[in-house]
Amino acid sequence: MTPLLLLAALVVQRPAAKPELLVRIDDIGMNHSVNMALARLADTKMPLSASVMFACPWYQEAVDILKKNPQISVGVHLVLNSEWKYYRWGPVLGASAVPSLVDSVGYFLPSSDAFLASHYDLSEVERELTAQVQRAERSGLKIDYVDYHMGTAVSTPELRAVVERVAEKFGVGISRYFGESYATMFDTPIAQKEVAFHAHLDSLAADRVNLMVVHVAEATPEIRVLVDMNNADQNTTGGEPLMALHRAAELDMLLKFARGPDARRVTLTNYGALMARMGRAGMKRPASEQ
Repeated sequence: MTPLLLLAALVVQRPAAKPELLVRIDDIGMNHSVNMALARLADTKMPLSASVMFACPWYQEAVDILKKNPQISVGVHLVLNSEWKYYRWGPVLGASAVPSLVDSVGYFLPSSDAFLASHYDLSEVERELTAQVQRAERSGLKIDYVDYHMGTAVSTPELRAVVERVAEKFGVGISRYFGESYATMFDTPIAQKEVAFHAHLDSLAADRVNLMVVHVAEATPEIRVLVDMNNADQNTTGGEPLMALHRAAELDMLLKFARGPDARRVTLTNYGALMARMGRAGMKRPASEQ
């Protein structure tokens, strides 16, 4: 075989590059049950991205876990809503500093619709989101990116511009601004999550990063009683909460993925790696949200 033919044969036989998968875990720091799930995923040593709610009471425990696990890229899950019945949180700055962002007792509103229907002040939004990122940086963690809880912080062009200014101010990335192909398991029925995730792996794009957003928790008594006031799919028709079972199923799904052959079918990445490779200069507002 001539050298030219040998080279051609080697090129033909070279295995195709594995698709890149970025798993973003949302709502970290929301409560202890979510943080316990984070700790179990951290033990797998997978390079993940964890979006932390620094407005929530349990963020400090999440910080301790993340400081021990540098393979996990940290983001700020920008919060303008508090959606659980009987378990509420409010602004980092306090209700009196940003009164247009809270209800009559000082908590964030439960839904995007309720927020948009309120008389929120854009300058108060910017001050509060800035304070959330400042709290994150003061925790001692390296912050790589921001994203937005329930989509509220980017639900109008003016709000999106605030998020972009906050990210620029701190020199961090914005999730979904790196050309990612987006998917989530949030509304997938509990019994179908593992099969749906496996099927999704078969369909990953080869020419871009594939973002999968998941919500995980240990199904403890603490989280089993939380009723979602915003999303009826997270409750039974009778109003009984299903959220803990959804999140426990997604945790089990990821743990099985980490230990099984599917993890070898992809190249796992995170937002820290994307920022190192592309930087803020590589960011672009998603085409669907121009």
